[in-house]
Amino acid sequence: MSDSQQNSVTQLLDALRAGDRDAFEQLFPLVYAELHNIAGIQRRRWEGDDTLNTTALVHEAYLRLVDQTAPRWVNRPHFMAVAATAMRQILLDYAKRKRAAKREGARESIPLHELEAVLGGEGDVSEALPEALIALDAALIKLERHNTRHRSIVECRFFGGMTIEDTAEALKLSPATVKRDWTLAQAWLYRELKQALPE
Repeated sequence: MSDSQQNSVTQLLDALRAGDRDAFEQLFPLVYAELHNIAGIQRRRWEGDDTLNTTALVHEAYLRLVDQTAPRWVNRPHFMAVAATAMRQILLDYAKRKRAAKREGARESIPLHELEAVLGGEGDVSEALPEALIALDAALIKLERHNTRHRSIVECRFFGGMTIEDTAEALKLSPATVKRDWTLAQAWLYRELKQALPE
């Protein structure tokens, strides 16, 4: 994204905060490619499910974002973090429906290496992924009670695919703090998931 586009995004976010609802219609085309990239990251973690493609995920996230009555997005990274959170909720809803249809809510075991892949954002976890996402969501709820900042960092880094620097900008933290807290949050979530989904 060029500097002029970045400036346009900032101006439109300012207009949204001031109550100009039409600004979102101008904002969406400017950030579409970046939102599509975030959705692509989500889809790579969703290899086994063809019910929701990348474009559909972007459009569902758009509908959730545009429906907000009083958005308070501070800057582009913050907006992207909120979009990533919306995508996480959409995928979680699909995961719950898929699990219910497949096993009527029965819990499956997830091998340890798949937990590592989920937390690291690597590997093919196609069959276990819906169960892992549901467990991850439950762990994030616990993490928020334990440390809100760590939960926000996980949402930016894992669900948003954001860099350390973009996460730092979105959350108004130093990159060193984000890097340290990301490592701590991953370890905490790994322990939670290991307990929730034993081999």
